[in-house]
Amino acid sequence: MPTLEDMQHWTGILGQAQQMMLEYASTQMEQAKEGAPGALDPAKLAEAVPSTDQLAAMFPSVPAFSFDSEKFAKAQSDFWEDSLKLWTRFLNPGDGESEGEPAPPRSKDRRFAAPQWQDNPVFDMIRQSYLMIADHMLRGVDLIDGVDPKQKEQVRFATQQFVDAMSPSNFALTNPQVLEKAMETKGESFLKGLEHMLSDMRKGQLTHTDPDAFTLGENIATTPGKVVKETPLYQLIQYEPVTKKVFETPLIIFPPWINRFYILDLNEKKSFIRWAVAQGITVFVVSWKSADESMGEVTQDDYVVRGQVDAIDTVRELLKVPSVNTIGYCVAGTTLAMTLAYLAARGEADKVESATFFTAQVDFTMAGDLHLFIDDMQAKLIEQLGEGQGYLDGRYMAATFNMLRGRDLIWNYVVNNYLMGEEYPAFDLLHWNGDTTNLPAKWHKNYLQDFYRDNKLAEPGGLSVDGEPIDMRNVETPSYVQAGREDHIAPPESVWKITEHFAGPLKFVLAGSGHIAGVVNPPDANKYQYWTNKKQADTLEDFIAGAKETAGSWWPDWLKWLGGHSGEMVEAKKARIPGKGKFKAIEDAPGSYVRSR
Repeated sequence: MPTLEDMQHWTGILGQAQQMMLEYASTQMEQAKEGAPGALDPAKLAEAVPSTDQLAAMFPSVPAFSFDSEKFAKAQSDFWEDSLKLWTRFLNPGDGESEGEPAPPRSKDRRFAAPQWQDNPVFDMIRQSYLMIADHMLRGVDLIDGVDPKQKEQVRFATQQFVDAMSPSNFALTNPQVLEKAMETKGESFLKGLEHMLSDMRKGQLTHTDPDAFTLGENIATTPGKVVKETPLYQLIQYEPVTKKVFETPLIIFPPWINRFYILDLNEKKSFIRWAVAQGITVFVVSWKSADESMGEVTQDDYVVRGQVDAIDTVRELLKVPSVNTIGYCVAGTTLAMTLAYLAARGEADKVESATFFTAQVDFTMAGDLHLFIDDMQAKLIEQLGEGQGYLDGRYMAATFNMLRGRDLIWNYVVNNYLMGEEYPAFDLLHWNGDTTNLPAKWHKNYLQDFYRDNKLAEPGGLSVDGEPIDMRNVETPSYVQAGREDHIAPPESVWKITEHFAGPLKFVLAGSGHIAGVVNPPDANKYQYWTNKKQADTLEDFIAGAKETAGSWWPDWLKWLGGHSGEMVEAKKARIPGKGKFKAIEDAPGSYVRSR
């Protein structure tokens, strides 16, 4: 029995929790009255959810689900058989061992890897019941008939989201580790977790890392450089050379504007930018402006012409060179493909000596799980969320990307930081992941419709840039295309399709890991591997079948390739020094646009 002192302590814990929640509610009510900026508007989100009648109007021809009766009956039989076996093991735990059956191995599922999940019979039963039901639910999706493949994948995705959310590890009373931690700390872990949760609710975003661990320009995004140009759309950063001589042809990096550019400049050991500068490359980076009310009418044409083409012309003028090398990452890689096609249509293709694509898609027929979010209902939702302000709050986009890996990027943190009250780690990659950017609402809606839904870029003349029809078949610029083997945002099968559209010489490289780690893989880390194939391959499967695997980073391979497109070595002086040429230094890198919210 608990002592009087224990009862008083736990009563105090509950009182503190109640006080914290009351203070949060009071603060939210005051902010709502004052119309405080920066908070996500739940009313707007609720209004954006379509009604039943609206859904019916959007999808008038969606057939009802049907099942193969024979397969469905077999699935039901399998479920009850598995259920009976589970209960038999639970009620007679020693029977299996007496018959010589080996003890079940420790769970490989990280959610249930702790011994508490299997050492305690009750929690072991909860764990096994959940895993069995989850398995049957996911297998049940395969039994659905009468829907097209995309709808089936949408059902599978929704089922996986539900299954992940309902894991017993996500609930305090069914997670033995949470209960154990609460008892060990006498409820302090509960209060700390509640503090974390309320803090995230205030800012409208799930926290992944210590928010005070990193400061731009001090311990993240620290490669020395200067902002040498600023437009309403971007800042152009030129980095300080560290070698006496540099390649004649400079490099412009176009990062995606759905994230901050410093994913390529996390720290001295991980920085692609710092590494490239050390190889004797004059590096420029475009730092895009996070959208605000002034960018309500910004479209894809702006990112091509007044973004990428403008930056290319600026660097050519500054260094007095005929052409530049370019890198386009993710959505900026898609845009770079449009830029190359636009320049080819205008007879100006020679402005770009080479193009490198990091996990970029140009043909969206195999675009992965993000494709499941693109339909008329989502377009309407995005339109309403950006209504009246001209931009989509980046926190909505962050939530979407988190859902693609909900088990790792949502529920893992709910358990560790909310339920168990653990402190956040200091992790630069997670800090970048949570540093969201706003997107122009008009651009975002059109991008999802034109690319993911209608796949217009893959059609010759399907899109125009400033009135100029573009055709990727006319792109003859030498290209280096990198894909990530485990990429869930730009799957390698989708990235591969660029090889089916460009007409110029192209080298395809498949890197180990995914959308971020597959790109940010410095040579000194000695991690992962990459695959190359000198023979002609018509499909990704053919490429892999004949590919050579090389351990470590693909960066040196890219550098060797780039060397063939970089000209002679020249002195690193005058305009090669940031601020010493025609365009004077405006401010130190990483600039102010990367800090804007």
